[in-house]
Amino acid sequence: MNTDFWLLALGVVVFLSVSSVISHVLAWRAGRGDAVLNNLAERVDAWWLLVGIGIPAIAAGRGAAIVLFAIASFLSLREFLSLTPTRQGDRPAMFAAFFIAIPMQYVLVGVDWYGLFAIFLPVYGFLAISALTAVAQDTQHYLERNAKLQWAVMVCVYGISHAPALMFLDIPGYDAADGVLLVFFLLVVQASEVLQYVCGKLFGRRKLAAALSSHKTWEGLVVGGLLATAVGTSLYPFTPFRPWQAALLSLAIVVAGLFGGLVLSAVKRSLGAQDWGSSLSGHGGMLDRMDSIAFSAPICFHLTRFWFA
Repeated sequence: MNTDFWLLALGVVVFLSVSSVISHVLAWRAGRGDAVLNNLAERVDAWWLLVGIGIPAIAAGRGAAIVLFAIASFLSLREFLSLTPTRQGDRPAMFAAFFIAIPMQYVLVGVDWYGLFAIFLPVYGFLAISALTAVAQDTQHYLERNAKLQWAVMVCVYGISHAPALMFLDIPGYDAADGVLLVFFLLVVQASEVLQYVCGKLFGRRKLAAALSSHKTWEGLVVGGLLATAVGTSLYPFTPFRPWQAALLSLAIVVAGLFGGLVLSAVKRSLGAQDWGSSLSGHGGMLDRMDSIAFSAPICFHLTRFWFA
């Protein structure tokens, strides 16, 4: 693991330390009655857990990163299907999703078999899920049930698996295996979420999509998104990109992550849920944190692979 990785990791720790002090002081001064500031303090505390697990795993190398995101996919898929009504006839397909699709997809990432990794779930997984539910001969709401299972696998497994795949890119003159590019991506996508949330709470007035998310505003989107893009641009020395390339890629990550959050919020609302779970205090469930990654990781991976690898 090179110096750049540890410099980024140190920067994350320093930023979290400052954020923890500020958020808890503000929450303490406002008292228990300020739900926004208390929620912000809870979110920052939860980030210590996520960073405490994520940074050592990425530092341990590609194998550990693969396992980390495979577990994230498993937990996200579990949350998705826990909120989705299923029937007895769905069980063979659900078993295949958890115990065949997840291991196989991440093995393909781990052996760097791009040709099959890119199409395994969109093609073969799509066909297999519909075949397995058809064999069960339960035709009640067959199309809807298949669509939900296929959606869950594509978002929770296929989309998320592109994050560790960044460590397997063969970029001339740049070693992606050290995890710096993956940390860059995670910093941009999560900084976008945090900054949009904070900016929206500070001076947001016009709701972006009130039926989908109560805290997303146009002001938060524009200011927070531009600040996150600036963060990504400032990190260009750690990447194989020039400043303008880092800026454009960061902007693409921000936009894709925004739509990931909105789309998964729409799914939650259609299922009558506020959050995907309660495993992360202040954040909801695992999928509440992975929704933007599920949409932005494929964009970041394929843009980088097409132009630089």
